[in-house]
Amino acid sequence: MGIFSLFKKKDGAPTDGAGPATRLRTGEPSRFGLDEAERARQREIARATAAKIDAIESAMAFDIFNEPEPAWGSGARRPARTNAQIAADASGPDTLPPLELATTELLRDDTAPQDATAPQTAPVIEEIAIMFANNQAPVAEAMLIDSLADVGRTERTVWWMLFDLYQGSGRQEAFDDLAIDYASHFETSPPAWNPVLPAAAEKPVTGVTPTESFGPLLDESIAPQLERLLERAAASAATRLEFGRVQAVTPEGCARLLTALTVLRAGKRELIVAGAAELAEIVRSTIEIGQRDAPEAPWLLLLELLQLMNREKDFEETAMDYCVTYELSPPSFEAPANVATAADARAPSRSDRFMLPVLIDGGADKLFDAIDAYAAQSDPVVLDCSRLARVDYNAAAGLHKRLRALAAAGKTVELRDINHLVAALFKLMGFTEVARLFPHKY
Repeated sequence: MGIFSLFKKKDGAPTDGAGPATRLRTGEPSRFGLDEAERARQREIARATAAKIDAIESAMAFDIFNEPEPAWGSGARRPARTNAQIAADASGPDTLPPLELATTELLRDDTAPQDATAPQTAPVIEEIAIMFANNQAPVAEAMLIDSLADVGRTERTVWWMLFDLYQGSGRQEAFDDLAIDYASHFETSPPAWNPVLPAAAEKPVTGVTPTESFGPLLDESIAPQLERLLERAAASAATRLEFGRVQAVTPEGCARLLTALTVLRAGKRELIVAGAAELAEIVRSTIEIGQRDAPEAPWLLLLELLQLMNREKDFEETAMDYCVTYELSPPSFEAPANVATAADARAPSRSDRFMLPVLIDGGADKLFDAIDAYAAQSDPVVLDCSRLARVDYNAAAGLHKRLRALAAAGKTVELRDINHLVAALFKLMGFTEVARLFPHKY
């Protein structure tokens, strides 16, 4: 059994080495059929369990679950460093860390043949990807649910595809029910609810997105970077901020970032924030309840980040701690509009990204022409898929043709933050031959 005693079998339960006796393993019906009160109780149990698991995982020396699959290896965490060490690194040469690996390892390794680096995909996954691409979401959902007790015993991809299907359709209750089974089955914390923006709320303009990567130290020195970002954001329909490299923050840096985020949100433009959850934990580690003489900026930035991630319960709890500490009324929670969050990207973007729309279907020639125009000025060609919920099969074939031409011209093409339904389709259609694929991380 794993290290998590929370998931040990009850006394007398048979132990066959096959893992925890979840409902899916034992053939017991899933929680999808429970009444509302029981589902709510189960969700609270899962959230409490996830918090305990996260605390255990943070103390471990190796990444077990949230890094690439064990077959591809995982490295030791670096020891925590002081702000002085981080600042010294920040003042050194502007070098980039190695490009992060995708969870499903769809990224092409240029040092080895493609067949040697890409794991085999179960036929049912390919079939589901095609059904979903052809706008058969109910059929794809039924096939995914049926696959959980079979392929899903060892293959996490079917779980991730179902999570993405629920997020793309805005079905949080179904997502939460699935998260309970996922946490029990794999003995790890489940993914967080992070839906893509609905197509109805999407701005009509799709194209180049100003991108800024921050780190490793978030202090007053970020002022010029924020000024440049705000200037460029004023002329763009969307802006992307990446915090994956941030390792430490100061009150001054928190204050400056908070001001910039307030301006960006007031502009009613779309905001994509990568690594918001990781930054929130770093900021949280710098605050202390009851320390009244400490600056307020870290508290207020933490509340802003929780609001951006639409984590209302965490926001209210933190707001209460803020009130106790400063004896001031905290900000009120407002559900974020036109805000999307993405997984931590440890490697910063090396250029502005080209934002893809929520849906790519027939008549996408204008979109492909815009990609060609962006590619003429950029290398690498980075296509941001963080909002992309679905690609029609025929449109995917057209996109593949355009990307093949770019690759033949010597361009490096990267598709970032792809949901797992689309990633499975792209892999099936041979996109790994012409581009690097980075599915978003769960």
